[in-house]
Amino acid sequence: MPNTYTQIYLQIVFAVHKRRNLIPSEKREELHKYITGIVTNRKHKLLAVFAMPDHIHMLVGFNDGPNLPDFVRDVKAGSSNFINKQNWFPHKFNWQKGYGGFSYSKSHVERVIKYILNQEEHHKKNSFKTEYIDQLEAHKIQYDERYLFEWID
Repeated sequence: MPNTYTQIYLQIVFAVHKRRNLIPSEKREELHKYITGIVTNRKHKLLAVFAMPDHIHMLVGFNDGPNLPDFVRDVKAGSSNFINKQNWFPHKFNWQKGYGGFSYSKSHVERVIKYILNQEEHHKKNSFKTEYIDQLEAHKIQYDERYLFEWID
């Protein structure tokens, strides 16, 4: 559409079904490349992605106002179909329902990229639960703990 300009940066976080540690580190890069393809095919830009064994973080630069629920559904469905077609597991792989979406200004993009790419070190100090709740609170998002991800303590 002429005269329409946007610059939208969103960090998206979602977890493996039942928070199982299923994403092997040796398959991480393959999953990252596949997710990059999904994002690129939708004409957005993947700025960072990192898959922990039980959850994933990604920072996306959207080229237009995102329909976030549809976008996340497509990423989750496409990546789980990819994992299942590759037969990574003897059972069906799924992502947990729901996700977190956190917006950032251009001035914060480099910091968020470093944060995402440093997930392994970060999780030596903080659990996923602590990290996720910290994100919700930092962004002043109201939540009901009953409806957050299944946690493994």
